Amino acid sequence: MAKQALRGKMKTLLAQISAESREERSKLISAKVTANDVYKKSQRIAVFLSMKDEVETSSILTAMFKDKKQCFIPRYDMTSRDMDMVKLHSLEDMLNLPRTKWDILQPALNDVTRENAMNTGGLDLILMPGLAFTNTGARLGRGKGYYDTFLNNHKSVLGKCPVTMALAFSEQVLDTLPMDEHDYLIDYIISDQ
Repeated sequence: MAKQALRGKMKTLLAQISAESREERSKLISAKVTANDVYKKSQRIAVFLSMKDEVETSSILTAMFKDKKQCFIPRYDMTSRDMDMVKLHSLEDMLNLPRTKWDILQPALNDVTRENAMNTGGLDLILMPGLAFTNTGARLGRGKGYYDTFLNNHKSVLGKCPVTMALAFSEQVLDTLPMDEHDYLIDYIISDQ
């Protein structure tokens, strides 16, 4: 099945998960993430701010600030495939961010006051969204290539990729996915199973 058709199928499937189920399962996934040794050892962590059909990351954000982690969030440039990971200072800081056309909270592109992870040593860990995954690390994103491009840039500039951890509902973990040569494999898939 072509990537675009599979994206449509996965979006329909995710839309069928009730808000109550999404909240309960997101808390389970969040607990698994924060109990994971990779998370515990990491200091500079990027986490996505959830869209309505994704694993809710607010519990992870709360834990990150409690655990004194340095928190970075994506800032997408919707006119290109560029994405920065910029510093988020607190939960209050998050609540004051503007919303994008995708209804995602993110710092404005002209906000140059935020620390950019690529300019200050990179990241230890990236918590990643997606539409579908396999247990062998394949990931189907939303088709813009933001995360693959970021990982490629991180490796080019800093000589290494951060550890990648995808957050998924069990319905999103499939046996196989179509992959292209530029697609990065994910190191860990954390699901509610």
